[in-house]
Amino acid sequence: MIRAARREDVARMREIYAPYVRDTLVSLEYDPPSIEEFTARFDRITARYPWIVWEEDGRVLGYAYADVALSRAAYQWDADLSIYLDGEIRGRGIGHELYDWMEDRMRALGYVNLYAIVTAANAASCRFHERRGYKRLGVLEKSGFKFGAWHDVHWYGLRLAGEEPPRGSDQ
Repeated sequence: MIRAARREDVARMREIYAPYVRDTLVSLEYDPPSIEEFTARFDRITARYPWIVWEEDGRVLGYAYADVALSRAAYQWDADLSIYLDGEIRGRGIGHELYDWMEDRMRALGYVNLYAIVTAANAASCRFHERRGYKRLGVLEKSGFKFGAWHDVHWYGLRLAGEEPPRGSDQ
């Protein structure tokens, strides 16, 4: 079941996220955020963007959220998507369901471009985004340093709308 994330989900979402930080190149953070830091992120992000969870039998097993992609005013119709799944549900298509929901919601909210920043070492995520129609817009070569080595980062994008001016634009 997909539902809006709640503040009481923060500890479980942090628990899902921590192994991605500690053990993989999926996240280029070095240390898992504290519960206070993760809560502050949640509060900041949900003040403006959707954050959803996948729940089964009352247990959160994954989540996805949108966040600011670029900070200048002209980019206000763009957002960056992130998704994290508990290991037990990977490969079941749940990531696609979460992204379906997020893409539909972001389109309904008037967003025009969605982005995903993916380390090249995360081949599964690269394939996931490419299958969903995201185009690789560029490679930030050797831009992330973790586990004693430099790593390329791929920037993917999906256009949600045409060339007409975005809703709410006065430019």
